[in-house]
Amino acid sequence: MSQPEKPGVLLPHGGYRKLRSYKVAEAVYDATVVFCRRFYARDRRMADQMVQAARSGVRNISEGSGAAATSRKSEMKLTNVARASLSDELLRDYESFLRQNGLRVWPKDSREALAMRARLAQDHAPDLPPAPAGGVRLQGLAGLSEFVELAAPEMAGNAMLCAVNQAAYLLKRQLESQGQTFVASGGFTEKLYGARSQTRRSDRSDKSDKSSPSEKPPCPMCGQPMLLRKARRGPKTGQPFWGCSGYPD
Repeated sequence: MSQPEKPGVLLPHGGYRKLRSYKVAEAVYDATVVFCRRFYARDRRMADQMVQAARSGVRNISEGSGAAATSRKSEMKLTNVARASLSDELLRDYESFLRQNGLRVWPKDSREALAMRARLAQDHAPDLPPAPAGGVRLQGLAGLSEFVELAAPEMAGNAMLCAVNQAAYLLKRQLESQGQTFVASGGFTEKLYGARSQTRRSDRSDKSDKSSPSEKPPCPMCGQPMLLRKARRGPKTGQPFWGCSGYPD
């Protein structure tokens, strides 16, 4: 008898590098390092705080992905930490940079912001016209760091605002999806209990098979194997009983 496949107890986890939220957060982290080297070279404390907030956005995504193996709760908690680091901390720092330097913060529905978000939604934006002489043009998410290095301060700051907003939005959606998965499928405790229950059922089935009538006992009189028969008459008609295979000899 073939054994039923025993379920694994670990929940689905890993694969965070394929998440769009991770890709955008990683681009934000890299570009923040460039931004701070350029605009906060003399303010090490501010630069460190912004870089740490950007790093938290990336690393908590990967850590949450690993924690998902044994805890949906930890996965959701770390995803929310990543979201908060970006939307509640880093985003405000970029807004402060623009405001404190007398630069314009683009409204989210402005022509500039819409164009910037459309380019950041792609790794490499195709068919863009060449940059004006002496200028620079954002070529997609993959070119964010280079753009921040060369663009005018207002454009660099607003590009980072758009990128951070995209990462925070994607993490918010990711958090909602994780919550729905938890409600629908449960967490590690439920899966562990299910795996233990199936193992116990399988063990009981094995024991039942081993004690089944397929193992023929020997006749206590002559030692020949006995056969399982059914009574044809008398008060026990239809009931099984062991009879010697050598009967009636």
